Amino acid sequence: MTARLVVLASGSGTNLQALIDAVRNGRLKAEVTRVIVNRRGAVARQRAHRGGIPEECRPLGPYLNGAPDRAEARRRYDTDLADAVASDQPDLVVLAGWMHVLSMAFLDRFPNRVVNLHPALPGMFPGATAIDETWAAYQAGEVTSAGVMVHYVVDEGIDDGPVIACEEVPIHADDSIETLTERIHRVEHRMLVDAVATVLEPRR
Repeated sequence: MTARLVVLASGSGTNLQALIDAVRNGRLKAEVTRVIVNRRGAVARQRAHRGGIPEECRPLGPYLNGAPDRAEARRRYDTDLADAVASDQPDLVVLAGWMHVLSMAFLDRFPNRVVNLHPALPGMFPGATAIDETWAAYQAGEVTSAGVMVHYVVDEGIDDGPVIACEEVPIHADDSIETLTERIHRVEHRMLVDAVATVLEPRR
């Protein structure tokens, strides 16, 4: 049986594209059944459309507008998002540049089935500015390399779930933040596909 993936993304969708390409060339024995974005301008949505994959945008803003309790509004958003994802009966939910911390209202629906990609090593630089923080730490002499990890998302902690795979990314003396970012992205694209394949293998 072909594994079913739902991908959540917020930005350019290059990691989504890596998954789409791996499915097409047979490297990944799976199907991306749906892509959900939370930003209307997310290029990931266009990538899904070009790939013939059902896509939709589910922004958080309408839930927060006028809400007296923002935490409750976020839980309602996550509950509705979980309903949308569950309708595809996914074997795995892949967060590929998803800039929203999911609450247990979502995660409890998909135990051990949500994975996230993060451009830093375990325990290093959680959050959305990991590459910038890595570069600043390198310039300050605090680190000598960057990294990438794929991990399970099991609670509301930020980039701290059980690690599936991780890899150091060297920082060269002649690097700029742009060249380092490009190298990190190349590792991300390969590692995400490999990690998803690893997770899916025992579930076949």
